[in-house]
Amino acid sequence: MKIFSNIDFSKQSIFESMVVAFQLIRKNFPTEQVIKELKSRIEEVKFYIRNEKNNIDKLKKMLKIFYLKWGFGGAKKKYKLSDVLWIDKVLQTRQGTAVSLGIILLYMAKELELLLTPVIFPTQLILRSDLKNKKPWFINPFNGETLDEHILEVWLKGNISPTAILYKNDLNQAKSLTVIRKILNTLKAALMEEKKMELALNVSNLLIQLNPDDPYEIRDRGLIYAQLECGKVALSDLSYFVEHCPEDPISEIIKVQIHSIEQKRTTFH
Repeated sequence: MKIFSNIDFSKQSIFESMVVAFQLIRKNFPTEQVIKELKSRIEEVKFYIRNEKNNIDKLKKMLKIFYLKWGFGGAKKKYKLSDVLWIDKVLQTRQGTAVSLGIILLYMAKELELLLTPVIFPTQLILRSDLKNKKPWFINPFNGETLDEHILEVWLKGNISPTAILYKNDLNQAKSLTVIRKILNTLKAALMEEKKMELALNVSNLLIQLNPDDPYEIRDRGLIYAQLECGKVALSDLSYFVEHCPEDPISEIIKVQIHSIEQKRTTFH
């Protein structure tokens, strides 16, 4: 596996970084097709916004094309979570999550020289545009609708706690690497739930490249190895977690799993 952590995430768009990640996770990821389709869509937007004079009108028109003309949005029917995270499938079905739709919009905005940045709000990813002499404009990537501070505070109270308060730093721009980790962790959890353990292992290895000593990432890899019946390496990873996080309540559960693996004859693939 290539060294994913060697990427300079500050110089490369989140979309471009995720395309590299998806290539490493899925051997059949259609990189050329994805890039070609997105470039084509960007050219279409350029044509539609060519007569607009200011960036706010250009951005509004880009969102109108994305959601109304092309029909992108949240999944409307029963779906596998991984299918609304893989960028190739999102482009194919036009159904995604806040984070997968968000990184497509961020890339399009960057190519069109429109200022759009990611915010990891406590409930979901949102987008922020800071236009000259204007208040920050917050956008819901699910549908392109404008979010004001009242709506965001209602989200907090409804999803976190009735006493939750909206703080200014809840709306700060997120670093690219933070967003990438969020996407990969969500994808890992989805693939584990779907029992696609080999793909989940590939995601886990990328996350560990980004943070080699994180006991929680190492624990998750150990759980995946256990599902793949790779007892020896599973024991190593799970024992690392217990050793480094003895006070975590999950450690007691992991100890039970370690004991269970030890009782089995080790099968190493």
